Amino acid sequence: MMGAALEVVRPGALTTVQDRGRPGYAHLGVPRSGALDVGAHGLANRLLGNPPDAAALETTLDGVVLRALAPVTVTVTGAPCAVRVSGRAAAWGAPVRLRAGAELEVGRAESGVRSYVAVRGGFAVPPVLGSRSTDLLSGLGPGVLSAGTLLPVGPAGPDPVRGADALRVPGAPTELVLPLRLGPRADWFEPASIADLWRAEFRVSPASNRIGLRTGAGVRLTRSRGGELPSEGMVLGAVQVPPDGLPVVFLADHPVTGGYPVIGVVPPGPPLNAAAQARPGVRVRFVQG
Repeated sequence: MMGAALEVVRPGALTTVQDRGRPGYAHLGVPRSGALDVGAHGLANRLLGNPPDAAALETTLDGVVLRALAPVTVTVTGAPCAVRVSGRAAAWGAPVRLRAGAELEVGRAESGVRSYVAVRGGFAVPPVLGSRSTDLLSGLGPGVLSAGTLLPVGPAGPDPVRGADALRVPGAPTELVLPLRLGPRADWFEPASIADLWRAEFRVSPASNRIGLRTGAGVRLTRSRGGELPSEGMVLGAVQVPPDGLPVVFLADHPVTGGYPVIGVVPPGPPLNAAAQARPGVRVRFVQG
């Protein structure tokens, strides 16, 4: 018999279950995956007293509607949005109690892209390779949510610490500034292109997704050599330059190998979290990091 659970009423454009991912399996061809905005995911769990790696929901642009099948406590962080419980306004960025039968409506993102819905106890979907994350590239983990999906809730831990940093949430970026450490294939590019990289202004492409943030406008970087590069290992934050010369920043669901040269790497941290919230058209600049 299922205990506490939430039922998906409206799944939204793309809602997935995400925790901190499944590191340590790249040698098997398995990406890390996990929440794109690690800071917002972690805050949602802190507000409820959950462990940092508890599974939450990651929505994309137009939110989600869930029905509580038993009393639960939830919170919504990430992209700011309207939150309603059975038609009544509720708090964003703070714990909200749902009675059995109540519907939680997470609205369209007012800025940014991805909101996070956590429940006290975490979503207890079956783990795969130690993680409950949905990996869109490899297909591991639970499927993308659809109407009628039942999401079991795990046992609640200790009471959360009151006064958690709910207000220390960065807003969605109007300009994305990414620190970049050159290499390992910077020598594949003309010196003028490296100089252009620090001066150029790119734009986020609508083709961006959980696999990578694509740039759709800006200076096209030119190579100093031709030929093909054998596939080699990729890491989170790797900036790969395909033949069109427009950089792609690899995000959580990135492939573990790639054949285009990597001009540099954006280290993990707040700038990569901000990349998760950058909408199409947002300016992108690279700075020496």
